[in-house]
Amino acid sequence: MYPATTLLFIDGAWTLAAAGATLPVLNPATGTELARVAHAGTADIERALAAAVRGFGIWRKTPARERSRLLNIAADRLLARCDEIARLITLEQGKPVAEAQSEVRNSCEVLRWFAEEGTRVYGRLIAPRVPDTMQRVEKQPLGPVAAFTPWNYPVAQAVRKVAAALAAGCSVVLKGAEEAPASCAALVDALAEAGIPPGVLNLLYGEPAQISSYLVARPEVRKVTFTGSSAVGKQLAGLAGAHMKRVTMELGGHAPAIVCADADVEHAATLLAAHKFHNAGQSCIAPTRILVQRPVATAFTEAFVQAAAAIVTGDGSDPATVMGPLANPRRVQAMHAISNDAAAKGARLLLGGEAPARDGFFFAPTVFAEVPLNADLMNEEPFGPIAAVNGFDDLEQAIAEANRLPYGLAAYAFTRSQLTAARLADDIETGMLSVNEYGLAYAEVPFNGVKDSGYGSEGGSEAIETFLTTKFVSQRHL
Repeated sequence: MYPATTLLFIDGAWTLAAAGATLPVLNPATGTELARVAHAGTADIERALAAAVRGFGIWRKTPARERSRLLNIAADRLLARCDEIARLITLEQGKPVAEAQSEVRNSCEVLRWFAEEGTRVYGRLIAPRVPDTMQRVEKQPLGPVAAFTPWNYPVAQAVRKVAAALAAGCSVVLKGAEEAPASCAALVDALAEAGIPPGVLNLLYGEPAQISSYLVARPEVRKVTFTGSSAVGKQLAGLAGAHMKRVTMELGGHAPAIVCADADVEHAATLLAAHKFHNAGQSCIAPTRILVQRPVATAFTEAFVQAAAAIVTGDGSDPATVMGPLANPRRVQAMHAISNDAAAKGARLLLGGEAPARDGFFFAPTVFAEVPLNADLMNEEPFGPIAAVNGFDDLEQAIAEANRLPYGLAAYAFTRSQLTAARLADDIETGMLSVNEYGLAYAEVPFNGVKDSGYGSEGGSEAIETFLTTKFVSQRHL
């Protein structure tokens, strides 16, 4: 059952906001109010930070093996509630239940990965220059962390930040997404039930600008981690820089997908369609600019459109649904604007381009071809179910287009040539490249961007490093 009001979690207790304020939570499949979520004010933010400071004093001294044990218990509890939490995600975010279940299961893997990785934080000894001296390097928890997560993957995005921070020995003030609060709260509840000490993990909802401006400026906060748009990420990074805070920024993308003439066209079309319209295209690594070498452009385009046309759109709670609604009405308005702009600038509409006549925040799977470079679709992250399919003649042209934008989060390529794959790996400016597959976002692999797509990793062994500080100790034995 969906909670009437999703509460804040401060210092080990679920609580209403001090002022009693709440915000509405909408069901994107119907457009109607689903429930409420507590709206934190300054007093609540202050309490959460004070709790995190106290919690850090306890958690940093907790042995890594004990932290690992508790994270594994939390994973067990989360997995036991997988179906229940998946239904929460579907109700408040819109994605089909099967996608939501996959999100919860993947989140359990992330908890288990960092539970073990936290036990593998090693220092080292350095050979001294003088006798009777020991010189060592220690890795220590950085301090309280302010974490800001989005609504598109309300559990999976939060767990990457929280699990890595907790495994490293840091405490956290987590700002969850107001659009999808109950599923994020379920993650926090699993960790609390596992035995994470009070104050170590705190959860807030409210006005993003108010919470971020307060937390980032406070000296007690030693690390800021954010997932969201490049524009907001730049603002937060600037504020953090002014206060000398370490940051991890997982920002927007506009992923190119290069389909070469020697590729398996059917495989490429099927895979790209599945991942373009996954989560209704509301993914920062969704392939958007699909660049196809002209000898196979017609065959690929026909196969891609056919796969997109077969996608069943509807309420995510319906087992027949493949693609649910967008998360909010703003996304529908944005899809109309992007589609109308592309058509006005001469792009050829192959599929969709409109919202179906039904309640909720829906937009049909949409495919444009021959999209000019000055169209918004070719320059702005659509963050929705719209794809562009353009032809190219030679690899240099495709690489130039892939690198044209200031984004560099994910890229995809399809080719049977090892030489071509190696060249693309060298020349495409991206944090992640997947060739002939969709091998991204697993717990054990790096997840990071370059250029305006941010910096710092949220996956793999690289992720935990950002929550640790290096201390050098030189000790003379007297």
